[in-house]
Amino acid sequence: MKLISWNVNGIRACVNKGFKEFFKEINADIFCIQETKCQPGQIELEFEGYKSYWNSAEKKGYSGTAIFTKYEPLSVRYGIGIEEHDKEGRVITLEFDKFYMVNIYTPNSKRELERLDYRQIWEDEIRKYLLNLNKTKPVIMCGDLNVAHKEIDLKNPKTNRKNAGFTDEERAKMTELLDAGFTDTFRYLYPDKENAYSWWSYMGRAREKNVGWRIDYFIVSKDIEKEIKEAKIHSEVMGSDHCPVELEMEMFFGTE
Repeated sequence: MKLISWNVNGIRACVNKGFKEFFKEINADIFCIQETKCQPGQIELEFEGYKSYWNSAEKKGYSGTAIFTKYEPLSVRYGIGIEEHDKEGRVITLEFDKFYMVNIYTPNSKRELERLDYRQIWEDEIRKYLLNLNKTKPVIMCGDLNVAHKEIDLKNPKTNRKNAGFTDEERAKMTELLDAGFTDTFRYLYPDKENAYSWWSYMGRAREKNVGWRIDYFIVSKDIEKEIKEAKIHSEVMGSDHCPVELEMEMFFGTE
């Protein structure tokens, strides 16, 4: 089972920068995108053999998520059932026979950390939501989680210590999530791999120099971590300030 997650930083722009070509080439079973930045009717994007599910923000040109899947889900849920969090189109959950697939675009704490307090509330509610799903069946969660968890996950940890995405508070919430029974799939396979990043600033030729952050994740319920086959970061794929990340699992969709 091959899964892809990519913050496209505007799907309409990304489509003009190779999105369709990568989508077809990678041939994923499920392909999740974040930061679609579009409303219903603003783009026609369908792929043969895939069903698509979109969750747009109320605010135009902002946030938003989508999932393309080869396999029809048993159920689809948009948001987490809390209006304050759901108006920005940040979560889609597909239920399959053996697992839940949850696509998440975590709010950025922003400059001056103006949204850090809200972000902390969000993290607590998302953790509760995932734990509740996990009571029924395992969870595979992906997305731009807007946090570099450990110092190894960004190029310049010392100078970013109090910046959005690497505050002690955000990192502690990620630790809390993992400690609650979830596994960071990339670090499960590659605990010591350095210079592995999924986002680069547009400033100062950061991508060319690989001055980046690993803030895009696949996270799975701990009880299926043994099913993790491979985790990849496709840093060679352009089209956004993020690159796609991939997870291969030994699991299947149905009752095979």
